[in-house]
Amino acid sequence: MVLRRGKPILRRTPTQLANSATKCKSICVWYTFAAHVCICPRHDHTKSIERVTLLLGGSRMRGRASIYLFAWALLIVFSLVIWPAFVPSGAQTPAGTGAGPTGVLLNEESRIIGIVKRIAPAVVQVTSYKSGSKEGLASGFIVSPNGEILTNNHVVSDSNKLLVTLADGRELEAKSLGGDPLIDVAIIKVNATGLPTAPLGDSDSLQVGQAAIAIGNPYGFERTVTVGVVSALGRSIPGGGASLSNLIQTDAKIYPGNSGGPLLNSSGQVIGVNTAVVGGEVGVLGFAIPINTARRAMNDVRTVGHVRAPWMGISYGDITDEIAQVFKLPVKEGVLVAGVENGGPAAIAGIQKGDIIVEVDGKKITDGGDLQRVLQSKNVGDKVAVTIYRDGKRRSIDVTLQEMPMRLRGAG
Repeated sequence: MVLRRGKPILRRTPTQLANSATKCKSICVWYTFAAHVCICPRHDHTKSIERVTLLLGGSRMRGRASIYLFAWALLIVFSLVIWPAFVPSGAQTPAGTGAGPTGVLLNEESRIIGIVKRIAPAVVQVTSYKSGSKEGLASGFIVSPNGEILTNNHVVSDSNKLLVTLADGRELEAKSLGGDPLIDVAIIKVNATGLPTAPLGDSDSLQVGQAAIAIGNPYGFERTVTVGVVSALGRSIPGGGASLSNLIQTDAKIYPGNSGGPLLNSSGQVIGVNTAVVGGEVGVLGFAIPINTARRAMNDVRTVGHVRAPWMGISYGDITDEIAQVFKLPVKEGVLVAGVENGGPAAIAGIQKGDIIVEVDGKKITDGGDLQRVLQSKNVGDKVAVTIYRDGKRRSIDVTLQEMPMRLRGAG
């Protein structure tokens, strides 16, 4: 026995070491032959970790030690290099994640949070009063720093007082600058400056399936956020005494009180003005007015003081298979002219009762909704090429659109 630092060092023969390793099972195999340290409590030096001086006197023992050292190194390489390559991707941290205040947020979640933080301050609550009593609660959004606000026409029509609640809590009285029941858009204004605004996007470039984010004040719960997708485009529904056409359909929940609030894309731009639900108050299907339609109305109000609705001056009905068969019509789609307004654009151009409109400016017309979509994309004074069938023959007639008379607004 040899003393080192005042403690005995155990000298053992290779056979004794092997026997010791066998008794101490696998842990002592590694410590005895690789790390040269034995911590097994079954040894007679349990009070401290003793360093064992290996007496690898024979070539057989040196070979065995080399094997164990090689195995140990191989295990380390496998654990650190090879094994991670076989770990399923689902077990790794997903790409596009970042640590958030409450955990890990996906990029999509972070984007929505950022949009809400930017746009919510521009969303307002609109309270309408009639004869001194509260008529309803709705939403709107600020489109200019000097207080112009877009909302729905049905929110402000027939009211004699409008009160707007800003995101900072201020309550300001608003006045109506103009609106149109045909598109259910109204522009109101509060006396304030330096207000946050919501940027307007391009609804003509929308695609079914892209993200849609609605912000509004359902049931008075301010700046509530719902998320979905654009479910369909060009929808038509009845509403407010007139048929609303060219609407955006979304599964982002739209509740009572959301009317007039913004529908946003994934860039935080307004793509629509929330206007209606179908399926009850649960908001099974939500609809919004395309922002390009609302933008044209807003520009009209700014330039001429009211919304100018392009008008052809006809009444019409949709052609169905049954109608086409009964009247032996040459087409099964389109709109059948049922009446022509005296002195209107169609009458001036020569369109007659009984004509079948199948195209306007090269765009196919399958029903009245298609015709309304085309007209809403035009301005008063625009000339459009109307393709019709008359007496079984196809022909084209140019029609210059006029402004719809106020007496006809909201009449259908």
